[in-house]
Amino acid sequence: MSTRTFRITVRGVFDGLGADQRAELLARAAEHDILRATFTPEGHLSYDLAARPAFTFRFLDSGEAEEDILEATERAEEAAKAWLAERGYGHKNLRSSAEDLSQAPLGKRQRRAAAQQNL
Repeated sequence: MSTRTFRITVRGVFDGLGADQRAELLARAAEHDILRATFTPEGHLSYDLAARPAFTFRFLDSGEAEEDILEATERAEEAAKAWLAERGYGHKNLRSSAEDLSQAPLGKRQRRAAAQQNL
């Protein structure tokens, strides 16, 4: 059985931030910029607090079977909640989406490379 790679996105909104928390997030905004967003096993946080209080965590996980994506999504949500709780950041409207990359359609370059390998 092959290993499947999952990309999980956990979105939410900061809620009830104090002035110090807001200042801390704004001070670290450059390292959490959307342009630097990537999927990582530990989760990558991105936000633009100056524009709106929304945030996105991006997680990379894996499993053996298609149904493992459910457990991976649960782990990602728990990790996001833990990160927020450790820092005392309130949040609301947490929601997740997940993608099994083995089920994702191939892009044009990938189709071309696959066709060349099959020759």
